[in-house]
Amino acid sequence: MTDAAPPRNESAPPPVGDPVWTFRGYQLRPAEFNTAMVHFYRGEINRSNVWRQRLDNTTNWAVVTTGAALSFALSDASHSFAVLILDTLLITLFLWIEARRYRYYELWSHRVRLMETDFFASMLVPPFAPHPEWAESLAEALLNPQFPISVWEAIGRRFRRNYVWIFIILGFAWALKSYIQPYPAPSLQTFISRSQLGNIPGEVMIVIGVIYNSLLFALGILTAGLHKASGEVLPRYGELPVLGTLLSGMDRAGKAGAAPARGPIGRFLRRRQQLVALIICADPETVAQHVGRDLKRGVTALHGTGMYTHQEREVLLVVVTVTEMPLLKATVKAADPDAFVVVMPAQEVLGKGFQPLAEE
Repeated sequence: MTDAAPPRNESAPPPVGDPVWTFRGYQLRPAEFNTAMVHFYRGEINRSNVWRQRLDNTTNWAVVTTGAALSFALSDASHSFAVLILDTLLITLFLWIEARRYRYYELWSHRVRLMETDFFASMLVPPFAPHPEWAESLAEALLNPQFPISVWEAIGRRFRRNYVWIFIILGFAWALKSYIQPYPAPSLQTFISRSQLGNIPGEVMIVIGVIYNSLLFALGILTAGLHKASGEVLPRYGELPVLGTLLSGMDRAGKAGAAPARGPIGRFLRRRQQLVALIICADPETVAQHVGRDLKRGVTALHGTGMYTHQEREVLLVVVTVTEMPLLKATVKAADPDAFVVVMPAQEVLGKGFQPLAEE
């Protein structure tokens, strides 16, 4: 029986070879990094839950308002049609408010899914191999937050989930009110005339109602193919079972012959801005070593000649992402304060450490 290893002193400096994350002179060990990520994950989960509750509150407003309007409209009130119209407009306003809140919910949910798909999920599938762009995508989502879905997708998704049924109930309430009050309509003309609102004929009111609701339903159907929302659990096109077969067939036909996806993390990544830096310095070897050590990026030396001094120099070429540029500047300044740096945007970078060339 062997003796157990002595407990590790967490306050002691990390042993040689122990990977650390260094920032402004502070070294973060793997255990500390994992602890920070867990706390960050819990914070993002809390944000997502808060906005999810706000979504439910908006839906509750719409349901309660619709119930109150139906109770009043199906009574003997003389102006109940106006109540149904105002309630329809109010429900549309609630739909817009809920879509706006849904975009904020997806903003936090997008970050949660980034951590779940490539940080926690990868731990369960040895060997642990995070996607090379995962950390950069999460960092950019923190530095430059953007809504992951458009306002049209948000409106269409919330309409298909909840509000389609509310608008259908309001439409049936309108028809039922026109038919039964004050007595069952004996003819179609009587049914149409009862839809009159003030000086507006019943035929015009019915046409306006049909057009208004048709536009809403068209919006719900046309946005069914948008699928950038990362916080939903349903399969693609699952919200419209009748239309799902057609849409999924069109989607498979459009993707026939396309390159395979990069995996579950691929759908959550956004292509970040990539930059090309040209570094002209007196000691290119030292600068290249610092860049390779601190940024883990490759450096290419190009031979150049200064046309003013006619002095031959090595020009270093480095490709980085926009979130790595501040560290590159600090690294070059520390190695050679007199270095000359030119930064240019790159249209596209293919190769190791960036988007794989084989996927194009």
